[in-house]
Amino acid sequence: MDSAINPTSGITDAIPEANKPSAPAMPANTGNVTKRLQTELMTLMMSPSPGVSAFPNESNFLEWTGTIEGPEGTPYAGLSLKLSFSFPANYPYAPPTVLFKTPIYHPNIDFSGRICLDILKEKWSAIYNVQTVLLSLQSLLGEPNNASPLNGQAAELWDKDFEEFKRLVLARHRDLTDEELNGSA
Repeated sequence: MDSAINPTSGITDAIPEANKPSAPAMPANTGNVTKRLQTELMTLMMSPSPGVSAFPNESNFLEWTGTIEGPEGTPYAGLSLKLSFSFPANYPYAPPTVLFKTPIYHPNIDFSGRICLDILKEKWSAIYNVQTVLLSLQSLLGEPNNASPLNGQAAELWDKDFEEFKRLVLARHRDLTDEELNGSA
């Protein structure tokens, strides 16, 4: 008779998961992150943007390697730059950790490869994706934010001695071997 009054009474009793305490969100989030990253990978493959690419590492889908081809008309033209992406368990609600692996001389990138870019920090939004980040970084190569540099010398040279800046870009750049890129060297 109770079920006639409340047709949903007893339904949750029949579902074993409904009576269990909430499990830690990590496995579900990792699954959601993986699904999101699979979608992003398909977008990168099916609708590639010129000069940027990224692929997951073979051993860990939450670790990716990105490539940016230096844009024409910048000191980086003709250079290939490798980056690492490390995705947190709460991606896309938190930004990935992105580092330049290729040695680079730039006002907004330090010698450890850390990047000063607002969309990778306080301006991050879940609508951004790997392609957005790569395109923003490609744009940053030609238009640094010298108001808040990580490398003050590079910012000063960009403004005052562009030829010396270009010389230091080429002096610092070095293509990485696969072993160096994967951290084996």
